[in-house]
Amino acid sequence: MLPTSRRLRKRFVPEPVLRLASRNDHKLEELRAALPHWRLELLEADALPPETGETYYANARAKARFGVELVEAGAWVLGEDSGLEVEGLDGRPGIRSARYAGPGEDPVEKLLAELEGLEGGGRRASYVCELVGVSSEGEELRGSGELRGAVARARSGTEGFGYDPVFVPAGETRTVAELGDAWKRRHSHRALAARALGHKLASHRSS
Repeated sequence: MLPTSRRLRKRFVPEPVLRLASRNDHKLEELRAALPHWRLELLEADALPPETGETYYANARAKARFGVELVEAGAWVLGEDSGLEVEGLDGRPGIRSARYAGPGEDPVEKLLAELEGLEGGGRRASYVCELVGVSSEGEELRGSGELRGAVARARSGTEGFGYDPVFVPAGETRTVAELGDAWKRRHSHRALAARALGHKLASHRSS
């Protein structure tokens, strides 16, 4: 058995804090499920940096670096950027997935319209996510995730968000929106990126 002093130190180790630089509650819940050993909260900020980078990594890193100026010592800030890349659209909407549709326009319907008449490999697609964690001391860790699949010919399902009603993961016959939030929390591109980053955070914390 550990000496009393060591048991007390172990018991009172502060719970690690991670602030997500986002306003998206859906992303927060996905990441909480994938990072169960962290206390994950949304970053308190009046505004977030615009997504003007040319890569998912650049946008995610900019958000994390921005947030570091607003958190307490010992905390980490998590920046995230993700998108849907469609083979038949030369990788679009990609990094601009959140800004793909114009005002009042449904991005899912726009995507289906652009793919109308396109069959086979042209409908292959990937959900891509980049996560960057930056500590209050400026240390940086990175995790990436990709979920491959294809774009369906019509929307189906009610769970998830974004392009989930038309994205069918490889090996599945239903869309992410049909598979549901519980499935997504385990298998999404964001969950994969979070687990990759989580392993690095755990190693860093124990070193």
